[in-house]
Amino acid sequence: MADQQITPEQQLNIELTEEMADGQYANLAIITHSFAEFVIDFVNVMPNVPKAKVKSRMVMTPQHAKRLMRALIDNVKRFETQYGIIKDQEPTNAPFNLNVPPGQA
Repeated sequence: MADQQITPEQQLNIELTEEMADGQYANLAIITHSFAEFVIDFVNVMPNVPKAKVKSRMVMTPQHAKRLMRALIDNVKRFETQYGIIKDQEPTNAPFNLNVPPGQA
């Protein structure tokens, strides 16, 4: 497929506010879904703290969730090409009671 030129009419201007620019740290993502949407809750779990709060929640259509999955796969491959393989952590036996309903199709 030939490279396509992006015209000014096709450009998307995305604004990033100062509040959003710092981002939120998360070390746990909880994913649930229904027929119409995927919900991804990003959580920061701290050691020896029995309660964790959702820092951010993203709700998207199944189509956008699949696009996100593909984009993550592509970016992880590029990251590993540049910096080396990301090693999986050893499985932990941490007692997580997430109190969330299981994903349903």
